[in-house]
Amino acid sequence: MKYVIIGGDAAGMSAAMEIYRNVPGAEITTLERGFIYSYGQCGLPYVVDGRISSTKRLIARDVETFRDKYGIDARVGYEVENVDIEKKFITGTQASGEAFEIPYDKLLIATGASPVVPVQEGIELEGIHTVKTIPQLEDLLADLTPDIEQVTIIGGGYIGLEMAETLHACGKKVRLVQRGSHVARILDEELAQHVHEEAKKNDVELLLNTSVEAFEGSKRVERVVTDNSVLETDLVIVASGIQPNTQFLKNTGIALAKNGAIIVNRHLETSIENVYAAGDCATHFNIVKERLDYVPLGTTANKQGRLAGLNMSGKFAPFRGIVGTSILKFFNLTIATTGINERKAKELGFDYEAFKLSARHIAGYYPGAQRMYIKVVVRKRDQLLLGAQIVGPAGVDKRIDVFATALYSKMTLPDLLDLDLAYAPPFNGVWDPLQQVARMNGRL
Repeated sequence: MKYVIIGGDAAGMSAAMEIYRNVPGAEITTLERGFIYSYGQCGLPYVVDGRISSTKRLIARDVETFRDKYGIDARVGYEVENVDIEKKFITGTQASGEAFEIPYDKLLIATGASPVVPVQEGIELEGIHTVKTIPQLEDLLADLTPDIEQVTIIGGGYIGLEMAETLHACGKKVRLVQRGSHVARILDEELAQHVHEEAKKNDVELLLNTSVEAFEGSKRVERVVTDNSVLETDLVIVASGIQPNTQFLKNTGIALAKNGAIIVNRHLETSIENVYAAGDCATHFNIVKERLDYVPLGTTANKQGRLAGLNMSGKFAPFRGIVGTSILKFFNLTIATTGINERKAKELGFDYEAFKLSARHIAGYYPGAQRMYIKVVVRKRDQLLLGAQIVGPAGVDKRIDVFATALYSKMTLPDLLDLDLAYAPPFNGVWDPLQQVARMNGRL
């Protein structure tokens, strides 16, 4: 049995290892268009200011380990350009320019996603960067010379906010341009105001409701042209989202979602027999929405990759789905969300209620107690949990994970009162903040 995996990062190599463990003597070939295997992309921003000393520390297993220790035919510089579904082989071009053709019995597509660059005018200028891969980050680091003073970041999502913090720590002036009315679109607008306040405290300039139209400069970017102003800048980081790397599949018959993500079932199978997909190039079943979704996160990529590998090995291993849990750090704030926010509940037509609470993260009388802001969305008729957003300087990670677990288990708001959560003044109040929401708005 010949297994071929396109993509050498989280989903692809999680699958490869499961096949290795479960199919003795399996012939496994992995194809990576770059030259680095299996690394933590989410750690990239923290290399900028030295919190992580080197990109090498982000590499979980190098390509030689997969080859020498596990006997996987791990190849680098292999760009897949076509999949022949009928004849069951893939074709493409190596970095050397040489063409290749590889047959398969079972195929996994784990090609990930690439940054979206919505502005094309002037994009060829030097000094414009995206941050998705180690080589891209190393290009940025080489460009961050002492004479770079003003950095303009386009996009206020995860990468945009994280890069704003780390560049500020490097002594750069940071400006963040956001097309919408608030950054951190995982939050509803009123909670995002706390993020805006944190940006202001740390001298990060926010330009909201602003669209970028072009980049200008002689050889290097010098100006960012928006719909209402021209901004002088020394460097630009584009962090305006990602899109699945699936362009090479358009004529294969493999079903794709509107955004290009590969449609998969609970066993990570595509619409074509013996072809699987996982990670940022695939859809994800959302338990709260009860439909396919696209929430590209490293946690999901690893889980889907593991299960794809098990299913390709002949095991019965369904992917139960996601609830869309995410978290990020922005200076002294932790920003976390799970499930759906109020804006999304409206869009999806849920009959819902939303409850808000400001509470201390530990016992209020204990030294160091800090305030967090919570918003919970529930289905109106039965108080079924639909989502939570939490912002604050401390204790956010604990609460979002408790809520995510409750959400995954389809609990109701009153059910939170019955949870047996840890209490001691240095760690919590006698009623956890999530339970306080339930006491105020659910079963008293």
